[in-house]
Amino acid sequence: MVLPDFVVGVPSVSFSKRLFIQWKDAHPHRIFIMLSYRHGFHAGNHADVLKHFVLIELLQYLGQKDTAYTYIDTHAGAGLYALDGGYASKNAEYETGIAPLWNKTDLPAALQNYLQVIKELNPSGKLRYYPGSPYCASKIMREQDRLRLFELHPSEIKILAENFRKQEAHAAEQGIRPSTRGKRVMISAGDGFESLKALLPPPSRRGLVLIDPPYEVKDDYRRVKEVLEDALKRFSTGTYAVWYPILNRIESRQLPERLKRIPANGWLNVSLTISGPSPDGFGLRSSGMFVINPPWTLAATLQQVMPYLVSALGKDAEASFTLESGETETIGRAAKVHKPTHKPTHKPNHKSVR
Repeated sequence: MVLPDFVVGVPSVSFSKRLFIQWKDAHPHRIFIMLSYRHGFHAGNHADVLKHFVLIELLQYLGQKDTAYTYIDTHAGAGLYALDGGYASKNAEYETGIAPLWNKTDLPAALQNYLQVIKELNPSGKLRYYPGSPYCASKIMREQDRLRLFELHPSEIKILAENFRKQEAHAAEQGIRPSTRGKRVMISAGDGFESLKALLPPPSRRGLVLIDPPYEVKDDYRRVKEVLEDALKRFSTGTYAVWYPILNRIESRQLPERLKRIPANGWLNVSLTISGPSPDGFGLRSSGMFVINPPWTLAATLQQVMPYLVSALGKDAEASFTLESGETETIGRAAKVHKPTHKPTHKPNHKSVR
């Protein structure tokens, strides 16, 4: 879908097909798998709530200094999703995430900041649209900051580019013109894994990288680790956020432990589980965010917010969250880990507000 007319922004967009064509020719075996994934089916679910809440916290922290920063999204998606039609309405996964939070009046302050971004996208008060990571970032970031977005799916990137063009056109109609030089938003049809290295370090030496592949192929787990290792050699002070699903497959279970061993100034790992396994074993019930070089304020914020999310989104007694942090100083040295694991007592919330 295209951004509604009421959404205002001031980006400049550069859309390139060159990287996608090069990648397609080099990796023809991955095209079919890549085309099978559409994030619209999962928009607004519990995993999105965790991912976008953490993302907004990281961006707000970076915005506390006047110096501009760069946000890089390696798997940007379409940027915006309709919940009352199309892919999102098929399984209505948003009923496990944003819907139960929609009319809450007792949200922790940090969670209110996240919800406000979604509220502004739905001024009628009815939950109809849910933003992807690029839209969340665009709303939080300042005019001097830069967004660099990558997406491979040919349909998704067309929608993404059109959504940002819609923002720019609406801003122009309102007489809003960029006051800074250069393109605020650049959208590239390419493999974010392979394209990341050319952008590091960013000009201001300040930045956040979100790595959020679909994990449809096992190779994604390996590539996440390899890309992070290379990125940290190029930009060791950057903040890197990795979203990952928690599944029965061994690659999923091992990913956080492998990321903890990457040399960095520090790391934080948070996960949210909304229920025990389903009888058929299908469905995503748990996911995590792994942050390298996290801001010092993030752990305390999560300590306040995660028990609330478990209570609001939990479906049964197995709903829980984990929060751990540590340091990895050199390759081969064991990490120093602070690892509180929480299973707060709560009454599961089975009602979803549409």
